[in-house]
Amino acid sequence: MAEKRADFTESATTVPSNATPTMRDVAARAGVSAMTVSRVLKDENVSSATRERVLAAVRELGYRRNEVARNLRLGRPSGMIGLVVTNLGNPFYSQLALGAEQVAEQHGLRLVLGNTAGQVQREHELVDDLLSRRVDGMIVVPAGSRHQHLDPAVLGGIPIVLAASPPAGIDVDTVLVDDFGGARAATARLLADGHRSVGFLGNPPTRYTGAERFRGYWAAHEEAGLTPREDLIRRGPDDIPSAVAAARELLDRADAPTALFCTNNRITLGAYREIRRLGADTVLAGFDDFELADLLDRPITVVSYDAREVGRRAATLLLDRLGPGAGQPARRTMVPTTIVRRGADS
Repeated sequence: MAEKRADFTESATTVPSNATPTMRDVAARAGVSAMTVSRVLKDENVSSATRERVLAAVRELGYRRNEVARNLRLGRPSGMIGLVVTNLGNPFYSQLALGAEQVAEQHGLRLVLGNTAGQVQREHELVDDLLSRRVDGMIVVPAGSRHQHLDPAVLGGIPIVLAASPPAGIDVDTVLVDDFGGARAATARLLADGHRSVGFLGNPPTRYTGAERFRGYWAAHEEAGLTPREDLIRRGPDDIPSAVAAARELLDRADAPTALFCTNNRITLGAYREIRRLGADTVLAGFDDFELADLLDRPITVVSYDAREVGRRAATLLLDRLGPGAGQPARRTMVPTTIVRRGADS
């Protein structure tokens, strides 16, 4: 019997390496009650000797209080908001995250970030994970076109704000960029400069931003009394390698376009690489400003906007939902775009 008792004592004071230490483990190591450990962690009145013994046990075991579980028991908010984006490799999303984090920090909140890589299943998993962490709300850049799983009613009532894509089948706050207006203005600039053969390199049509920017490209032609050439349109490239291949396909033609409009900065850079390799004088315009654009050896027209402002607005809407705006109808706000000349002689 004595041997079994020794084994029990050992298991109470030594935490397996793969286990998370609990308050009971700390209490056993320090030789006090769990209530005393709780009082020490709350900085309540405890003798100095007991306090030092408990804190030593906390350090030895690497104990960390589970704030999520604690807040849940007390009915308090977690102090965390979730952010789910589709591609952290895209500077737009990293800037969006910085903007959201700025607002969160101003209100004493932490941002928990997840990247779906554009995969709907991964989005479902990340949203479920954030729910298990008891986040107070979420900002989501949806990966797919169906958003029913993001309905606050499905998520236990926590508020949701969508960014960069409007809601489909749900009624939630949304922050968008003026994709249509920016693309129309950039294409109109090319047409005003005398180009009548403007190629299009853009995101897949299933993506909201790609569809809106293509719509703007088409509208600019119609407003100028022109019809875009279908054979100069490539709706599929989404990164630098695929943009290089698509640009090569267009520029190798005998009737190659004199200008290209690209729907994001990665496509623009891919097209630029191919134009430079060929030594062509094709003029470029693209959605998204980007660092070092002014160092390019040729002029380029970019659609510029404040990506951080997208994150700031989304976080502001979310925080309002957590406070006085909880019962308001769904709101939509749009971040404006401007046309900027970059590159040589800009």
